[in-house]
Amino acid sequence: MQVRLAYAGSTGMTISWNTYSQLTNPAVKYGLSSSLNLTSPVGVSITYPSSSTYNNHAKITGLLPDTLYYYQPQPTNLTAPFTFRTSRLPGDTTAFSVALVVDMGVMGFGGLSTTVGTGAASPLSPIDNNTIQSLRDQPGFDFLWHPGDIAYADYWLKEEIQGYLPNTTIAAVSSQKPYMVGPGNHEANCDNGGGHDPKHNITYTVDICVPGQTNFTGYRNHFRMPSNESGGVGNFWYSWDHGMAHFIQLDTETDLGHGIIAPDEPGGVDEEHSGPFGGYMNAQIDWLARDLATVNRSKTPWVVVAGHRPWYVSTPNDSSSICWDCKNAFEPLFLQYSVDLVLSGHVHVYQRNDPLNNSVADPNGLNNPRSPWYITNGAGGHYDGLDALQVPLQSFAKVAINDTYGWSRLTFHNCSHLTHEFVASRNGSVIDSATLFKDHGCTSASIPSKKSSATALVAGVGLTVVGFAVTVVFGMPILL
Repeated sequence: MQVRLAYAGSTGMTISWNTYSQLTNPAVKYGLSSSLNLTSPVGVSITYPSSSTYNNHAKITGLLPDTLYYYQPQPTNLTAPFTFRTSRLPGDTTAFSVALVVDMGVMGFGGLSTTVGTGAASPLSPIDNNTIQSLRDQPGFDFLWHPGDIAYADYWLKEEIQGYLPNTTIAAVSSQKPYMVGPGNHEANCDNGGGHDPKHNITYTVDICVPGQTNFTGYRNHFRMPSNESGGVGNFWYSWDHGMAHFIQLDTETDLGHGIIAPDEPGGVDEEHSGPFGGYMNAQIDWLARDLATVNRSKTPWVVVAGHRPWYVSTPNDSSSICWDCKNAFEPLFLQYSVDLVLSGHVHVYQRNDPLNNSVADPNGLNNPRSPWYITNGAGGHYDGLDALQVPLQSFAKVAINDTYGWSRLTFHNCSHLTHEFVASRNGSVIDSATLFKDHGCTSASIPSKKSSATALVAGVGLTVVGFAVTVVFGMPILL
């Protein structure tokens, strides 16, 4: 059960699954057909205090790139194998799309009630798809990226107090598509930092959690991200290449370096008492600098970074919603190494900004900016609904939506054009779309000139949306 995939370098894949008993020789049978004529090396079968299952992990290496494989964890009672497609090699210029979701609960049919707490927006009706269903029904992406607040498993206390008995047996996306994850604050403990039972007048704290449910224990055991392949640390910070892009997952919860006490660390504002996980104070920052310095921009011209917490978002800074410490830790390196796109969640809204440099909008807008483009999409399906926006919005905010659950689709058309779309989970419609042009020194004849792109792309046009959805489609002069 709980089968999940993750890239393990350009020619590898890690398969993870759970069993109720420990496996002596956890392995995976696989092959180019359903005959499954190959077997992976023996992996590991591990558990932790308070877990009712064992997490099994087996890694396959030496695979063909961009190739469909059949696989089956062993031993198994499955009658048919699963399938996965391996990563595109760095330098592959074929267009592709990926999906990104943050702060994803299971609202609606097959999950929890569509009603939410007082003052929160609940845009999901009983007949609408939730985000998991939407991702399952729109499979045209190479992998799913989920930078934190993965399932709100730590909301069990609130669900119990409110009388819900959730049924979350929805068909998993993670058995078919690589599922790349990052740490969020809800992976840190068992009860979302406490809860209040008004019926019995009891206020709970993190003390209710057993040791196996604190310090990201479940998260660390459940997943295996490509940190070994990229020199990172566990499931906390790592990178991977895929076709024209270099992807970086960062940890905004701990290990910010520079002597900063991160939000989830002992003494941090969220009181999660977790981490740090690096071997020394600046472990993550030093790794990020090395990783960015070694990106081969001729093979992977696009550099995309994700971390759970944002710093450019229109929200009241309640409960450390805005992570200025994250900005101080990471933004100088983003600027130094010309990161193209920065993605985040944590605040349960969708907000697309201008490219930014220290809160100042890039004068070029989306037409070959020098600064990173910042997008926050924490609208995956938070159990308590969506957040209020602080108005007036910052001047750099182009679109802000807080009444629609949804996810992001990134399409890398070629080495100079990248489109971001906000997809409504309820029906799969595209609520917002914008295309970034970056002159990465491409030589392909299929790429429009800067002059034609500047004319066709409606870069820098201001539009703010608060409280209702709107479609904003920017010109896409893409020759495929």
